[in-house]
Amino acid sequence: MALAAGPEKQVGKLVIRNIGLMLSGKLEAPILDADTIVAEGGRITAIGRAADCDTGNARVTIDARGCAATPGLIDSHVHPVFGDWTPRQNQLGWIDSMLNGGVTTMISAGEVHLPGRPRDVIGVKALAITAQRAYESFRPGGVKLLAGAPVLEKGMVESDFAELAAAGVKLLGEVGLGTVKAGDEAKRMVAWARKHGIQSTIHTGGPSVPGSGYIDADTVLEADADIIGHINGGHTALPLSQIRCLCEGCSRAIEIVHNGNELAGLTALRFAKELNQLERVILGTDSPAGSGVQPLGILRMIAMLSALGDTPAELVFACATGNTARIRALDCGILEPGRAADIVLMDRAQHSSGADLLDSVRKGDLPGIGMVIIDGIVRCGRSRNTPPAERVPEMLH
Repeated sequence: MALAAGPEKQVGKLVIRNIGLMLSGKLEAPILDADTIVAEGGRITAIGRAADCDTGNARVTIDARGCAATPGLIDSHVHPVFGDWTPRQNQLGWIDSMLNGGVTTMISAGEVHLPGRPRDVIGVKALAITAQRAYESFRPGGVKLLAGAPVLEKGMVESDFAELAAAGVKLLGEVGLGTVKAGDEAKRMVAWARKHGIQSTIHTGGPSVPGSGYIDADTVLEADADIIGHINGGHTALPLSQIRCLCEGCSRAIEIVHNGNELAGLTALRFAKELNQLERVILGTDSPAGSGVQPLGILRMIAMLSALGDTPAELVFACATGNTARIRALDCGILEPGRAADIVLMDRAQHSSGADLLDSVRKGDLPGIGMVIIDGIVRCGRSRNTPPAERVPEMLH
């Protein structure tokens, strides 16, 4: 198991060379004509052909040996509690396991699984601030987890959102998991949150935890949260006609999750493509949950949406990286100079019928991960969770 860590700083220069395929994370240009990445101070400083990059005086050099490089995957929907433990499944090390699935950043949709979760306004704010502070200082395996996502409860007023924002809280937990479920009441609080720079996500579909409720398309549209959380249900999805209504009726982010209805997820992807709005699609796992923890959940979503959703794998990778980074205002998720050096090196799994990485994913196979880098620091080598890759990168020094 990788050691838990704080926000450590990269020392010296990192050079990754001999990259066989580079996925940018951008829908508009998903594949880069490049074979080298240079990073210093936790950020990418150069991307291009080796002859055009300053690769001298590297402290760490990695020979990718023809592997693909992708931005670190982003899980847009998780439910952490404290540290690397989840009481929902009484499991330790779930975040570190997600690291081994290529996830380098996670976004909390609410710390709702805390036993005895407070429902009073003071307690709601205290829990959110505590979670935000804790995960800002504590990174299991080096994974960046943006937490502190209060669930809306009756009695909250605008000054509560101003106080939360001043304390560093930037997220709302899923609207509908608390006592605020009506569209007009949620709309008022979502607007207060937005005014103070707090991004909101709304629960969509049937109830998932005790106290949550059924949130239909009309409620989602009225509340006008920034992200349509698990549009394919968590776990029970809305009728496909209502999913179409959500895709066509607003311009908010469309979040498709692993722990939801697969048919509804594929349908939401199809609707987004028909609207020529693939940039709205982001991916999450909605874990830990009753379905458990899925260390390879984002990779599985990429393979499923590509193979069954008739979408090029490089575009689905962009949904799991650059789309989420843009919608969530993150400095990672795209391979370009100035961005966080969060990089995954992967290759086609051994014995896959696919001709290469992208073809294998398009055929529904998971890739094999050979290395995960966060902020320019190597956090794990060959993944203990993915199938073995055909090629594995080598750290030269």
